[in-house]
Amino acid sequence: MGGGTAARLSSTSASDEGRFPAGTLLGDRYRIIALLGRGGMGEVYRASDVKLGQPVAIKFLPEATSANQGMLARLHTEVRIARQVSHPNVCRVYDIGEIEGCAFITMEYVDGEDLASLLRRIGRLPGDKATEIARRLCAGLAAAHDKGVLHRDLKPANIMIDGRGQVLITDFGLAGLAGQIADGEIRNGTPAYMAPEQLAGRDVSVRSDIYALGLVLYEMYTGKRAFEDARRTAPASVSTIVKDLDPAVGRLISRCLEEDPRNRPSTALAVAAGLPGADPLAAALAAGETPSPEMVAAAGETERIAVGTLLLSLGLMLVGLVVAVVLGGKVGLVESIPLDKPPQALEQKARDMMQSFGYPERAVGDAFGFSIDTDYQRYAAQKEKAADSAAQLAGGQPALVRFWYRQSPLSLQSWSAAGIVGESDPPPTVSGMVGLRLDTLGRMIEFSAVPPQLDKTMPAAAGPPPDARPLFAAAGLDPGRFTPAEPEWLPLASFDARAAWTGRYPNAPDLPLRLEAAWWRGRPVFFAEIAPWSQPGRMPQFQADTTSAASWFVISMTVALFAVAAVFARRNFRMGRGDVKGSTRLAALMFACSLITWLCSASHAPRLYEITLLFLAVGNGLLSAAGVWVLYMALEPYVRRRWPQSLISWSRLLAGGFRDPLVTGQLLIGVALGVGLTLAEFLNRLLLIHTGTESPLAAALNAAVDARHLAGQLSSQLSQSIVFVLFLFFLFFLLRVLCRRPWPAAVVWLLLAAGLGALSPENRAVYALFLVTMFGLSLVILIRFGLMPAVIGLFVNSLLDRSTTTANFSAWYSGATISTLAVVLLLAAFAFHTAMAGRPLFKQGFLEE
Repeated sequence: MGGGTAARLSSTSASDEGRFPAGTLLGDRYRIIALLGRGGMGEVYRASDVKLGQPVAIKFLPEATSANQGMLARLHTEVRIARQVSHPNVCRVYDIGEIEGCAFITMEYVDGEDLASLLRRIGRLPGDKATEIARRLCAGLAAAHDKGVLHRDLKPANIMIDGRGQVLITDFGLAGLAGQIADGEIRNGTPAYMAPEQLAGRDVSVRSDIYALGLVLYEMYTGKRAFEDARRTAPASVSTIVKDLDPAVGRLISRCLEEDPRNRPSTALAVAAGLPGADPLAAALAAGETPSPEMVAAAGETERIAVGTLLLSLGLMLVGLVVAVVLGGKVGLVESIPLDKPPQALEQKARDMMQSFGYPERAVGDAFGFSIDTDYQRYAAQKEKAADSAAQLAGGQPALVRFWYRQSPLSLQSWSAAGIVGESDPPPTVSGMVGLRLDTLGRMIEFSAVPPQLDKTMPAAAGPPPDARPLFAAAGLDPGRFTPAEPEWLPLASFDARAAWTGRYPNAPDLPLRLEAAWWRGRPVFFAEIAPWSQPGRMPQFQADTTSAASWFVISMTVALFAVAAVFARRNFRMGRGDVKGSTRLAALMFACSLITWLCSASHAPRLYEITLLFLAVGNGLLSAAGVWVLYMALEPYVRRRWPQSLISWSRLLAGGFRDPLVTGQLLIGVALGVGLTLAEFLNRLLLIHTGTESPLAAALNAAVDARHLAGQLSSQLSQSIVFVLFLFFLFFLLRVLCRRPWPAAVVWLLLAAGLGALSPENRAVYALFLVTMFGLSLVILIRFGLMPAVIGLFVNSLLDRSTTTANFSAWYSGATISTLAVVLLLAAFAFHTAMAGRPLFKQGFLEE
């Protein structure tokens, strides 16, 4: 079993008895039975362990070298290294000892024949038998490589086949820990089976053993050596020697024998994945091993989504997309309110109003956007009939959607880390800041202005009250229908005159309306429409904080979760079990999404504070990336060990396989899933609207303002979809582990969905059915196709659900609809084209009948 030993480990005796005749008892424990062979690294005997009553093989160093301390150190290294590897396809090493000045090791005795002898005796192996042996060789070699052990002398003479047909790799006498091989030892081994870099004295690696494995496979399938001499002329193609050989075998062997190590398969398991009919995942799981990310990505290397499945997914997606666009206008808010005026027209309207109020100053900074009056939305849902609420929405008064515009003599710079300028961020504290709220028809709802901080003009003598008619005109109200009242609401700005009126909404006479206004030196500084649902936001009621305990509990649990995840991530990283490349690429994607979202959504201004915001954005991005990296590194290895099939396309995608047919096929399925989830959501919303229990869903109009905001929303939704689906995926995996089987876990999963729906304050049955449908669709895709389509499905669902989906393509906000549809259709077209990989849509002769 030593390096260079040519004899096979069988029950056939050699021509002489060697140093120890049969019957010799060594150390009162091992009784010699026969000499099995001798070679450059010593003699190998068959013996019996009289204490344990089992056969063993004993390898002795040559007498001339037994006293050599270097050789003894090599022997101890061999035992220490070889004992790290425990696998059914690796010959086990038991112990090390010394007798009569001769050092020896004991190992598993294999009653069989080595592969070199078998090939000399019968020639090449039958294809199926060669594939079976090759698969077991890959498993054994992968187990050694997993421990960081290189064989460095893999050849047919070091491969045993016992009487039961079991394959074992023997003689790790020249093995060494990867990265710890001394330069003088690099060329040790059998030259005929060495990789080019080993012959040249360069560093050896796992791919050096892969080269030797390719030579062994060449010999098994053809019955001939790849290189008959030391000149290393290019070997003949396997397919030219064996005509009926599976072409995949020839391609695989050619890859293993690439001159450049980088072009060879990266692992032995990747070689196993390329064998005909290989299922390396099943083999690894059966052996109790955790398949590597590369092995998971290589699993099912030739697997592609069936053409019928692709066509069905594409057809369902297209039909569903048309229905979703039609339903989107019915369940969304954009077609329920007057939205004829684009943001630019409302912006100009606001500027004109400010000038009419006496604020003609040119603004240095300005901003605008849309907001939702959630207080009115809540009031209408609780206290109004559905028909009355719908009529109010159609008339635009009271205003559920409000357009806000503000300007400042300085650049507007947000004080928040997100960098998004809002109605009150930055706070209106600079003299000359002016802000307006309009309804979607351009009627004023609120107005505020900051008067000068320093005013040396003398106060005007008492005279008539300020003229309120411009305010009423801007608000689209008739002063004659309102009665003067005592002012109640105080503005933050200084004022020298106030007034108030009470009346009714013109389009909603049942709703009372109060108007409040204030002036400074004749110019308005405050105007507001006060409705029954209006709340004095600057006057929170002081009460005991009952949420602090719950908040601290959530914070503590979050910190504890990440602490535990960090421990597992560190453990998986140190043991080499985590998918470092995949985790890093996923974290990089999260960081990029975070930065893109900030760049596209934030309000940027040429001020030094922008640098601070940039640092904050980078810090937030790094924090989210680190969190995803830790959680993924902590949990993914356990999923890969127990449910690797769910990660095949996901692992390929993280490895850069964007054009892989399996990846793109599942991308198309994910797009179809996203459209299906959107339809389920729209139908549920439509049912609630028709029963009068829900109002139309508010649209994300800010994303429809321009392409920059839309890009920010796309980036944000992608990162949120990945995080949310990963959370649900790991949650279902834990359910699988606890329930031990997938279908009981699926039942628990759906019960959890129903329970979440039952927690709704109203319409519990409808919400429960909706969540069960959504979770059920996602679960079917998750179990059948894995993680990747679920991520794409939620992303597409978010795009369609949160955009201003409408069938009115002439509306100003339809650009968001068109852009969203373009993204979905481009994804689907790319996925379908790539997944087809040149295959015909229909069988030949389909139309001939």
